[in-house]
Amino acid sequence: MPIERIALHLVNMRLVAPFETSFGVEHDRQCVILRVDADGLTGWGECPAERTCGYSYETTTTVWHALKDFLIPRLLGQPVDVAATFQLGEYLRGHNMARHGLEAALWDIVAQQQGISLSKALGGTCDRVAVGVSIGIQPSADALIAKIEDYLAQGYGRIKIKIKPGYDLEIVKRVRASFPKILLQVDANSAYRLPDAPLFEAMDEYGLLLIEQPFGWDDIYEHSKLQPLLETPICLDESIHSLGHAVLALDLKACKVINIKPARVSGFTESRRIHDLCQARGIPVWCGGMLETGIGRAGNVALASLPNFTLPGDISASNRYYTEDIAEPLFALNPDSTLSVPASPGLGVAVNEKALHKFTERKESFGHSIK
Repeated sequence: MPIERIALHLVNMRLVAPFETSFGVEHDRQCVILRVDADGLTGWGECPAERTCGYSYETTTTVWHALKDFLIPRLLGQPVDVAATFQLGEYLRGHNMARHGLEAALWDIVAQQQGISLSKALGGTCDRVAVGVSIGIQPSADALIAKIEDYLAQGYGRIKIKIKPGYDLEIVKRVRASFPKILLQVDANSAYRLPDAPLFEAMDEYGLLLIEQPFGWDDIYEHSKLQPLLETPICLDESIHSLGHAVLALDLKACKVINIKPARVSGFTESRRIHDLCQARGIPVWCGGMLETGIGRAGNVALASLPNFTLPGDISASNRYYTEDIAEPLFALNPDSTLSVPASPGLGVAVNEKALHKFTERKESFGHSIK
């Protein structure tokens, strides 16, 4: 059966608490939600681009444009075919988050058609995935330590702290002195350059799980100069947009870990290709988060159930982000710092359309109307 209708929802949801990184503070989370109707089924996807340019050049405005003007017109009336949709996306230069949202909705439908979970459709092998929590920049070291204590009490087994110039080595020293045994990693979000290498060399003695994206968002070369200086693994995030980037990073020995965010790399298809490459090379991967709603979180959990996702992901429980979500059931943290992988067919969560309507600021539908 062909794709009959695609709807876009621009949603805006208030975060439980402000989230600060090296490139700014977020109080609200804006993203684009897709609904695809085909074969009597509905698939859902999420494009977690932000309102403004920060983490990526993609914004909710560019996502809407790429979907409405280029991707959706070429898909309406076509069969549900993930591989063909991936190839269609190659027609664009970039716009990976737009591509991911559309592909994710089709993966949801394909898994429902087969009567299996998205996890199984992607090749997942476990029913729980290890997770941690990412803590934004705080007003002081004392405030950060208090946050960490709270998250450890909730049961999170891995802590990630954001750093930026002036809020880095001394913060790491304070945290490690207070919590000598926890799994701890830092994320610079591209805030430094190669002359800052001595700072990261000094972090080597603090037993970090990894240092995430210290240098430029589009850099692989300078990271290849830093990694040999460190015992601590460098993890690349913003630099990896495709399988080709991952191959380059590993060939140059620019990192020892890769963070796979499906939205950053254009979808689950490319995520699996990067996962398989890293597995063959003996490089661990983990699933990053982008403050997704329950729709995007369900997809991330399914992806993280693949066998080479061996490090805890940034896929925290729903209540870490929102007091009210748009998908049910909510994700809750298990006592062993894991999230359970949905087992029902498709994405494994149901969209609360009343809540979706409540948070929708703009909607546009394409194709035949669905009664």
